[in-house]
Amino acid sequence: MPLNEPLAYWILVCLAMGFGATLAIDVWAQLLKYSAGIPPTDWGLVGRWFSGLPRGRFRLQAGQATSSTARERHIGWTAHYAIGISYAFIYIGFAQMTSMPVSLPSALAFGLATVLAPWLILLPGLGKGWFAKNTPNPSLTRFLNIVVHLLFGAGLYLVWHFANTPHLF
Repeated sequence: MPLNEPLAYWILVCLAMGFGATLAIDVWAQLLKYSAGIPPTDWGLVGRWFSGLPRGRFRLQAGQATSSTARERHIGWTAHYAIGISYAFIYIGFAQMTSMPVSLPSALAFGLATVLAPWLILLPGLGKGWFAKNTPNPSLTRFLNIVVHLLFGAGLYLVWHFANTPHLF
């Protein structure tokens, strides 16, 4: 990966990678919703959880999983994209520090590693247990989490590849 590019270039590439990869998983979630009836993540509930963190509330209590407000949905969606963009910066930063080439296998491995965050932080915080054990179908939830995070890794790579491919313009 060329280190001679200006910092502004890498910032823009990371922003695009994180946004593009996150958008890819959101499109996937909508496809699952309409083709298989699998509901997408409730970003309002995630926003409610995020809103409680500064006040020291790390876990939603029973009864807090009711319908969300527009403000909570906004917070949840913003957090979702901010985390995706942050992951892109972490991936590229790690690749730069270790001289690891940005490749599809490394991006998939990184995406797979990111599945630990929802399993160990988000899902327990939402009252759904470690590794989704308190969801209606833990095995399906885990499988879908893995697929989504692999798709996220693929999205990171595809946007990076597009940004670093000479164009005919």
